[in-house]
Amino acid sequence: MNIQDFYSKCIQCPRKCGVNRKTESGFCKEPEDLRIAFAGLHYGEEPLITVFGGSGTIFFTGCTLRCAFCQNYQISQNGMGKIVSIEEFAEICLKLQNAGAENINLVTGSHHIPKIAEGIKAAKKAGVTIPFCWNSSGYETVEMLELLKGLVTIWLPDLKTLNSDFSKKLFGAPDYGEAAIKAIEWMIENNPLEIEEIPCPENERQVEWAEPGEPREKMTSGVIIRHLFMPGHFEDTAEVLQWYKEKGDGKAILSLMNQYTPVKFEEDENKTVQRKKALENIENRLVNQQEFNDLQDLLEVYDFDFLYYQELTDDTSWLPDFRRPQPFSNSLAKPVWHW
Repeated sequence: MNIQDFYSKCIQCPRKCGVNRKTESGFCKEPEDLRIAFAGLHYGEEPLITVFGGSGTIFFTGCTLRCAFCQNYQISQNGMGKIVSIEEFAEICLKLQNAGAENINLVTGSHHIPKIAEGIKAAKKAGVTIPFCWNSSGYETVEMLELLKGLVTIWLPDLKTLNSDFSKKLFGAPDYGEAAIKAIEWMIENNPLEIEEIPCPENERQVEWAEPGEPREKMTSGVIIRHLFMPGHFEDTAEVLQWYKEKGDGKAILSLMNQYTPVKFEEDENKTVQRKKALENIENRLVNQQEFNDLQDLLEVYDFDFLYYQELTDDTSWLPDFRRPQPFSNSLAKPVWHW
């Protein structure tokens, strides 16, 4: 099937809206052009992904979801980004590798899988040898993921919720849980965990989670399932953890995040009204100490084989601003390309 055929009547994501993206935008708000907002080394991913050099992140414009609380709303929903060709995409990947990236981390590209697959092939042909990592909401179809088989070996899908009413109100996708589970099960089946030990380089970057001078582990294949705890929704998180215990523990890694942070959205009045209405379905605040303690108790009960979790903090300085060439703090990322 020709790349353009995927865009003439688009059914790339579970919405299958059938829009001709050659002439108009789909639900993802993106036409057929591949757009990127930022590329750089990111030091805030899970240790197996960050390792020594950082993860070479590429942030795509557009998204198949409409998460009311999205920290990347400027690019996922409001269109910040620049059109790039397949050749330019390959060049960006090569720049990230030359800058010391441990992997190429493709962030929120579910609405452009055919073109990204071609871009990965072009990047490999241009000399990129580090692994490719798929960083997504989990809202995608197995049929489209098949296009990435053998090209991507590291997978970072979200599993946001299994509650269809919650996902309808917050993401605009009542079928989110069903679609995400199918996608994640495919990822696990096709990408067994492979972790290798990497010796410490001379120019080691110091981190809190590793001893100076010691080797670090690096994932070359496998799945890290991310779940963001939503304040006031402990039962939804418990349901996700139960699913993981039954279907993913020992086969994939769980990354439990408690970094939910209210975002100061800068939008027009209509968007603000719609967003506020959606946010009424959650407690739009930081995680409190009692919730954190309850989560710790739940994790202890499950005794997962592979687990990451974040310590409780009230630091919100990590929130990005993609209007800047450096959207993140200097300690969190190093820019390589900006729109």
